[in-house]
Amino acid sequence: MTPTTVTQLLVITKAPVPGRSKTRLTPPCTPEQAAAIASAAVGDTLDVVRASDVARRVVALDGAPRDLDLSGCVVVPQVDGDLGTRLAAAFADAMAGAHATTPTLLIGMDTPQVTPELLAASLDRLVDAGPGTAVLGVAPDGGWWALGLHSPDGAQVLPDVPMSRDDTAVLTRAALEGAGLTVLDLPQLTDVDHFPDAVAVAALCPPDSRTRRTVDEVAAGLP
Repeated sequence: MTPTTVTQLLVITKAPVPGRSKTRLTPPCTPEQAAAIASAAVGDTLDVVRASDVARRVVALDGAPRDLDLSGCVVVPQVDGDLGTRLAAAFADAMAGAHATTPTLLIGMDTPQVTPELLAASLDRLVDAGPGTAVLGVAPDGGWWALGLHSPDGAQVLPDVPMSRDDTAVLTRAALEGAGLTVLDLPQLTDVDHFPDAVAVAALCPPDSRTRRTVDEVAAGLP
C-alpha cells in the first residue's frame, strides 16, 4: 500500500447490555457477566482500531453509547433488520459521499486479539489487489471476522446471505464472487461466541487487556 492511500476501518457492534450482548455465553455466564465480557472486547477492539494507521474510523453502533469510549471514531447508528441488512447499511454509511471508493475493512468486536499490524496487513492486501477485489477473514466456526471492500456496492449481497451458520463464510464468498468480485483470504481468527471461545481468545490477548482480565475473573468464579 502506498503511503498516500486513504483507508478506513469500520467496527460493527452492539452497546453492551445484559440480556442483549453475547447471549450465547449464557450459560455458563450470567447475562451481566456476558455483557462485561462484551464490554471488555469492544473496548480492546476500539483501542486497536485507534492505534491503527488509517485515515478514518467508523463505528456502526446498535444501542446507546453507554460507557463506551468512542473517541476518534465517527459513530453511525445501525439500521433495523437482520445482520446481513445491518452489515450492508454499515458499509453504505461508512462509504457515503467522499468515501465511496475508500478501501474499507469491517470487523466486529468478537476478535479483541486483533492487532494494528494485522489490520494494516489486511488493508494492504485489499489495496494492493485493487478494485474488483474483496478480502475475507474466516473464523473456525464457519463464520467470518473481517470483510474488506473497495465499494459499498459489494456489500449489497449480504442481506441475502444467511448469517451465524457454519457455512456463512462459504456463502458470503460465493455471493461476493457472484457479484463479480475476486475474494482474497485473510488470516483465520477465532471469534467469541461461546464461553470456551472467550477463554481461547482471552489467552491470545495481552495480559493487561480488558478481555483477558474480565474472562479470567469470570472463569475463576464459575463452578
